[in-house]
Amino acid sequence: MGRHSKFLDPLRRSVNLFLDMLMAERGVAANTLESYSRDLADFQAFIKTTNVAVQKARTGHVRAYLKHLSGQGLAARTQARRLSALRQYYRFLYAENMRDDDPTAGIDSPKAGLALPKYLSEDEVDGLLGAAALYAGPEGKRLVALMEILYATGLRVSELVGLPLAALTRDGQMLLVRGKGNKERMVPISEPALDAILAYLDVRDGFLPKALKEKGSPFLFPSRAKQGFLTRARFAQILKELAVVANLEPGRVSPHVLRHSFASHLLAHGVDLRALQQMLGHSDISTTQIYTHVLDERLKRLVTTAHPLSGGA
Repeated sequence: MGRHSKFLDPLRRSVNLFLDMLMAERGVAANTLESYSRDLADFQAFIKTTNVAVQKARTGHVRAYLKHLSGQGLAARTQARRLSALRQYYRFLYAENMRDDDPTAGIDSPKAGLALPKYLSEDEVDGLLGAAALYAGPEGKRLVALMEILYATGLRVSELVGLPLAALTRDGQMLLVRGKGNKERMVPISEPALDAILAYLDVRDGFLPKALKEKGSPFLFPSRAKQGFLTRARFAQILKELAVVANLEPGRVSPHVLRHSFASHLLAHGVDLRALQQMLGHSDISTTQIYTHVLDERLKRLVTTAHPLSGGA
């Protein structure tokens, strides 16, 4: 790429040297090199009216370019990628003594907003629970127990399917859950969930593999799977089938969506964010704060209905 670079204009020569370095020293793929080349060309086209060469651009030019990209409606992720190309290019120029500073040094990357968690409405979850109750026999009782526990506690699917038989406290009010990092936490369960567990325990032995009929299993939801309990994949598959029965789009229903639904519905009904953090097993409150979209909606409703000047009081 750089064999005849000395005969090119300064900009093209510096870009080619930069791309040669990426390919030779970092092993960057061809399509990535093309992407960097396009990004630099786009920046060149933007500052062309300023009569400043790209290799001599200042911080103000880069900031103006990012503002221009934002004005075009480009996603923060795309803006960040364009800035990354410029940042690497100018760092290369600085390292090669082709300029004495880096105009991107004081510029922060555009931050992509956190994606809001996907969750079901309370009516949709009620529909799933109602559909589970339509299943007959031991399979039906197990399914109701799984669904009631999941919606009552917001457990991660791995925590749910791997629950030990001894997880339920003697008073039947709490589950002892071992989560990420082997950390234990106590999670309260609802009366419907407790009733579902007790009904399921009457038929649980029917799910024991033949080899464990006499010895028993330490898991609440035993199965013939290698790990000895119901697999996450099988439970996710059952959920998809249940969604069809409940007239929901299967793609919208998953164990994690139900965990999000649990959290969103609790916050909507006034549960404290710190309490929710403990129930979900989040080590950092910032993780739980992805659900504050619900708090925002609740505050809007409060202002609309309760503020003296809203006309809703």
